[in-house]
Amino acid sequence: MRYYKPIEIARELGVSTSALRHYEAWGVVPAPERSASGYRQYTHVHFAYFRCLRSLFAGFGVSVACQALRHMSGGDPDAAFWLIGREQAQLQQERAAADQTVALLSDPQLPLAPSRKLKARMTIGEAAELTNVRTSAIRHWEREGLLIPERDPENGYRLFTPTHIRQILLIRTLRRTVYFLDHIKDLVRSLEHQNVEQARKVAKDALRRINERNRMQFEGVYELVALSHVLERP
Repeated sequence: MRYYKPIEIARELGVSTSALRHYEAWGVVPAPERSASGYRQYTHVHFAYFRCLRSLFAGFGVSVACQALRHMSGGDPDAAFWLIGREQAQLQQERAAADQTVALLSDPQLPLAPSRKLKARMTIGEAAELTNVRTSAIRHWEREGLLIPERDPENGYRLFTPTHIRQILLIRTLRRTVYFLDHIKDLVRSLEHQNVEQARKVAKDALRRINERNRMQFEGVYELVALSHVLERP
């Protein structure tokens, strides 16, 4: 059996040898055997783990990648694949939301639901249903200063206009992007003045990032399948 030096794997993956030790310490890569002199002896199995972990990082993030590999090292590959599948399904929902946001910013009169026209004033429940966003999230964004709904003068209940609906859709699209809170606030506020061009450009950029993440996720899935094949061999 061939053994790999830490520096060989580190160079191949473009990381430091200390990073490899960290991954071991996290419990996501099996501990290697040691030589008589105490050096780590990585095998092709360890190499596959490291390669898979690095690839999953890019598309799924550190937390999900580590969870998936703990399932693999624990002998439950199905749990790893279902975890990754749920993440991909969530990204598909994000893509649909971004598509809808770009379309609505391009045509404010576009209906959000078949045979349903936006009312001049809507309750928070109606806004949540139209945008597929939880009422708790809408309230949170209000506390963050991203939304300023109107208030019913009689009972004080929140009232949302079609502009608020577009703002909610934009926030939903941008909330997992690299944009800082203040930048998102500026973009959301621009919709109040019918200045949709910058918001539309940012929404399209978010859509591009989602597409990039989708490709990176498939690269991670490829390495996860490769790892499963390595582990299946006697």
